[in-house]
Amino acid sequence: MKEINDLLKRNNIRSISYKKEGNVIYVNTNKGMFVVKKNNIDTHVLEYLNNRGFKDYPDTIFDKDYIISKYEEDSNIPKEQKMFDLINTIAVLHNKTSFYKEVSSYEYKTIYENIIKKLDNLYEYYNNYIGIIDSRVVYSPSEYLLSRNISSIFRSIENSKKHINGWYKKIENINKIRLSIIHNNIDLNHFIRNKKSYLISLDKTKIDMPIYDLYNLYNKYYLDYNFQELLNKYESIYKLKDYEKELLLVLINIPNKLVFINEYDMCKNISNEINRLYKSNSLIN
Repeated sequence: MKEINDLLKRNNIRSISYKKEGNVIYVNTNKGMFVVKKNNIDTHVLEYLNNRGFKDYPDTIFDKDYIISKYEEDSNIPKEQKMFDLINTIAVLHNKTSFYKEVSSYEYKTIYENIIKKLDNLYEYYNNYIGIIDSRVVYSPSEYLLSRNISSIFRSIENSKKHINGWYKKIENINKIRLSIIHNNIDLNHFIRNKKSYLISLDKTKIDMPIYDLYNLYNKYYLDYNFQELLNKYESIYKLKDYEKELLLVLINIPNKLVFINEYDMCKNISNEINRLYKSNSLIN
């Protein structure tokens, strides 16, 4: 605690009490509550955020070893409204920090080949899985559920392959890629809304294609929100290029690899995955 105390003193803040929860330390001070975490943030990313005028994160003191942020109280607003506020803030983040980088065709080819390889591996995995199930005299509940819905998985693999081939043809002659700072850990729990909007937990923030924030958001909340409405809201601020949107839709349409844990969880995971693929398919077609 001495290091934290010394850092606070250097910034004219006097600590009164501490409370530790996991990797986070809450410090009550003469200037209000602060949150202290180990510093895992790329300082160049934060400098870029400030230079581009993005201020939607709490007032923060950055040290070599620690991040000390002003504690912000979350407001009690409906989760649907909070989600729209989050997608709005993410769109502003991408819009303010967006830039183009020259790339070789090799970089696009790498993305393409990695996705094709993943799709081929998934096809082989599920083809072998369903072969084992078909050899049984009696199915378990999860095996029966998977066999009844395996066509949805194979259809998603086929659709993804068709669209990634279309995407690759579109970008063959494009020698620039659009990048921005992405949060890379997007979650409603990492967003605070009161008088302002605040993104927190910036530990994984990095420069990459903006669609990856949307992809992670979809995977986390596809059961809870209308993704098309969220995407429309996002694009009212930060319009995706056609080839960016196509790659996003390919990614969300790729099936997850379902691995058996126990019968109950497997049935639940299969049901959720089929629901996810149904929603993904409606977006891509």
